[in-house]
Amino acid sequence: PFPEEMNRQLTGVLTDLHFAPTDKAKENLLSENISSEKIHVTGNTVIDALEYTVDSDYNYKNERLKKRPWQGKKLLLMEVHRRENWGQPIRNVCNAMKEIVLQNEDVFLVFPVHLNPVVKDVVEEELSMIKRVLLVDPLDANDFHNLMAEAEFLVSDSGGVQEEAPALGTPVLVTRDVTERPEAVEANTVKVIGTDQETVYKETNLLLKDEKLLELMSKSVNPYGDGKASERIVCAILFHFGINNKKPEPWVY
Repeated sequence: PFPEEMNRQLTGVLTDLHFAPTDKAKENLLSENISSEKIHVTGNTVIDALEYTVDSDYNYKNERLKKRPWQGKKLLLMEVHRRENWGQPIRNVCNAMKEIVLQNEDVFLVFPVHLNPVVKDVVEEELSMIKRVLLVDPLDANDFHNLMAEAEFLVSDSGGVQEEAPALGTPVLVTRDVTERPEAVEANTVKVIGTDQETVYKETNLLLKDEKLLELMSKSVNPYGDGKASERIVCAILFHFGINNKKPEPWVY
């Protein structure tokens, strides 16, 4: 279920410098017989980007988000679109979240919906008529990152948010059976819950009601970086070409 891995394999054999986000990623490269001298553990640059996109006084570009209709409510952010979830799995997740919203007057759900009709048609059929559910078109990075920062937690099958959201103190319930971000699971910033309707409802309701669990996941350290990956990468490049004699200190979780 991870098509990006093919591109990594193709480019990896040509690469002189590997910037691994985590120690586990470095271990994977070493197992492919890549020299440790070529690998630098830097953290992920996506964490750096959040410093430029997230603003405590942010004004949304999306017209439907500008008035923050979730004010006074617990904001939940949902994003489900992956190919392996097309069909019944997406319907299951939508129905579980519908129950959550209907049973909790203090909950407001925002769902940026993928434009693929295979996804959009199911989502609109199940959620478009539900009060306190806002379906919007896909958002740009600034709007989405700031929405993540405001949310109590995410229910999502996206890979990237498993790295981004924890950096904002926002836990993620992953609606998949497996994730390519095992570090996040081990760090307790995300939890893989699958797409069974009853399980999605149960796990979402638990995180919604259990303040201690929400606080624990929110305050867990993000294993993907500290916002200084770009600095480490620049330092590694300068060191590699002999412009700087200082080897970068690795990111340590």
